[in-house]
Amino acid sequence: MHTITTPSAPIPAGHYSQAVVHNGCVYVAGQLPIVPGQSEHVVGTIEEQTVQVFANVRAVLEAAGSDLSRLLQVTVYVSDMALWGRFNAAYAALMGDHRPARAVVPVNALHYGYHVEVQAIAALHEPAPRP
Repeated sequence: MHTITTPSAPIPAGHYSQAVVHNGCVYVAGQLPIVPGQSEHVVGTIEEQTVQVFANVRAVLEAAGSDLSRLLQVTVYVSDMALWGRFNAAYAALMGDHRPARAVVPVNALHYGYHVEVQAIAALHEPAPRP
């Protein structure tokens, strides 16, 4: 088991890792739509937040040796279920034909006034066969 840290995604502000790799899977901690390296928290639309949150998930996955096409399970926290349809449309555009298992969980509020947070589990890329 080992932890993943990349400056291409928001650096954890608490006692957790961006991700943990274990037994061929990467477990991505909840990601907010924070733009890495920016101190200002710009909320933007749910569509913009969805694109940014998955850019953050993608960065963590790539640092671990995976990518969005290897997602097995996604948990989405939304601050208002009225935003679900717009989130779902942006999510579908990002995922294309890939349909990982997913749960959408309504919550009262998210940090910094954001409307979406995503945590995920993905398979690592298969190691190259040995000659």
